[in-house]
This record gives sequence, C-alpha cells and structure tokens, in this order.
Amino acid sequence: MTGAIIGDIAGSRFEFNNHKSKDFELFTEECRVTDDSIMTLAVAKAIMETGKRVKPGGDGYESGYYSLLEKMAVKYMQEIGRRYPNCGYGGMFINWVFSDDPRPYNSFGNGAAMRVSPAGFAARKENEARRLSKAVTGVTHNHEEGIKGAEAVAVAIFMARCGFAKGEIREKIERNYYPLDFTIDEIRDSYRFDETCQGTVPQAIVAFLESNSFEDAIRNAISLGGDSDTLAAVTGSIAEAYYGVPKELEEKALSYLDDELFSIYSEWTEFMNDYR
Repeated sequence: MTGAIIGDIAGSRFEFNNHKSKDFELFTEECRVTDDSIMTLAVAKAIMETGKRVKPGGDGYESGYYSLLEKMAVKYMQEIGRRYPNCGYGGMFINWVFSDDPRPYNSFGNGAAMRVSPAGFAARKENEARRLSKAVTGVTHNHEEGIKGAEAVAVAIFMARCGFAKGEIREKIERNYYPLDFTIDEIRDSYRFDETCQGTVPQAIVAFLESNSFEDAIRNAISLGGDSDTLAAVTGSIAEAYYGVPKELEEKALSYLDDELFSIYSEWTEFMNDYR
C-alpha cells in the first residue's frame, strides 16, 4: 500500500500538467494526497475491520467474510471519503460517496484499480487476491472491465510478493487480462489521459515490468503522462511488492498524510505484521 501512496503523491502535480520525461523531482510542495491514497486507505480499513470479525478457515475465507467485506468497503469508503470531499473524486463516485443508498453504477473507471492494492497484499492465495479485489471493487465499479482491472492489479501484486519473476507476471496478465505488446518509449509521445481501467492498467503494469527499481517504476509511470497520479499509484503498488520501498521515500510520502490518514496507515502496518 505504501507504493500506491508514494505514486499518488509524486504523480499528483502532473495529473493535469503532464511531464513526458523521467527527469523530475519526486516530491515538492505542489504534491498532495489525492483520492487514490484516501480510497486505498479506506479499502485497507475495510479489510482490517472485516478481519476482526471473521477469521479465515482452513481453506481460506468463508463466503460470509466476503459479504461482510463488501459492507465494510461501502462503510469506510463513504465515512472516510466524506471527510475529504475535494481530493479529486470523479463525478459518479462523489455522488456515490454522499449517497444515502449507495449502489454500484456499472463503472470501469480506473478508480477500481488505484485503490485495490490492500487486497493484493492481504491475500494468502491467488484466488483470495481475486475474491478480495472483487469484493472491494464491485460495490462501485461492477462493470466487467472494472472488475478485471482491479483483479489484474491485485494478482500482479500477489505474484510479485510471492517471488514470481517479471516474465511470469507478464505471462499471467497477458493470458488472463490484457495484451502488453508495447513499450513505454513506444507509447509515451501519443499516450493521453484515459480514465478507464483498460486504458490505464496495462500501461501501469508495463511501467513496472520495464523498471529496474522501485523509484524507476514510479518515474516510468509518471513519464507517460495521462492520469499521472493513478498510473503511478497502480505501478507503485506492484513495484512495492516486488522491490520493497526505500525508507527515505516512505518517510517523505508519509509526511503528506494528515493525522487521520496516518493513523489508518499505522494500523495497517501493525495489522499486516500480525497477519503474516
């Protein structure tokens, strides 16, 4: 989850002022926390609260766990989201956040993928990564492309965590989710803002696959332009699972979180330590 937060903050100042180069300062006073980090933390909170009430059985989570997780995802995305009304939500999502009767709205926007990283880190098995991602995604983005985008990211995170090689991750994504038949250099000049999973997730995954370090992955993603904070959040979440996160980058990014968001982050860190 740290990688998603770093990518979001580093990419925030370029979302509407794209920088088509890997040469830039990662953190400046213009950087900020956006909806990508806030909703990622909300999903983490939902997973933690669900885990306090329903424990996994011998064969993994029971069906009651996922039903409760859906309810908790709605609860915490709304509760936390309402405290940050000006952080960059899309129009349909902000209506959902403030709705008294929140229902999924058939979206395949890239918001499905930018917030899903806690599912990839919490999963013990690949199938759990898929089911966790669907539970926290389908409450808003229930279009098949929205579900697919989130699942692809969660599976890539799970595989990276488990020591799979980049070639194996690429093969899995190409076989089950998206063609990755391009390079970052090939598409950089023509790539433009795309708010869909199918126009963001493959590019974010390739930005990770072509990287040689965590920071290089973030720079690859931001250099594409487009929805810079979301691209970098998705890439950063996978890169964290594969490389880990340099301590100095983690500390700098966390300095942008207010007390409430930092509290959720700290709780997640403790939760994952105990969870393992």
